[in-house]
Amino acid sequence: MNKVLFALMACFSLSTGYAEEGKMENVEKPAFYIVGIECKTSNDPAVGPQQIGQLWSRFFIENVAGRVLNKVSDDVFALYCEYEGDYTKPYTFVIGCQVSSVDQIPEGMVFKVLPSAKYTVYSVEGEYPQSLVKTWGEIWQSDLKRTYSGDFEVYGEKFFTTDSKPVDVYIAIE
Repeated sequence: MNKVLFALMACFSLSTGYAEEGKMENVEKPAFYIVGIECKTSNDPAVGPQQIGQLWSRFFIENVAGRVLNKVSDDVFALYCEYEGDYTKPYTFVIGCQVSSVDQIPEGMVFKVLPSAKYTVYSVEGEYPQSLVKTWGEIWQSDLKRTYSGDFEVYGEKFFTTDSKPVDVYIAIE
């Protein structure tokens, strides 16, 4: 699937769709860095999908992943951070890669530090983007005790090379 089309489909479909159920587990992760591009947005259906879609398009058109220095892997991260409250309030959305150092940040990019945290991880597979949309709906309606310190999605190589489109969604919890 064309990467720009994937990004536009993901953002266009934020309010629709259902797919296969994913698996959940709890993990702890040490602090780490993400370098990429950002926008301030919200989950308002009149605003968020358009802004997020534009950022995904920019990410692929500008080959952001190819320009990030000190990458830990080729995985792509979609980070939700700097929440102004809960999931109904504005937040910063970043698309980038995990890095080992933030000594060199390419022009036009930012870095974010995710603190050491506990996460509930949703392993999502199925028809994309519906599987991811369904999972976020479940997260928003869940009774998870979220910290809103930074949530993220991980798009590994298999996302781009298989039909099952696996995505891991990490939700920071108390």
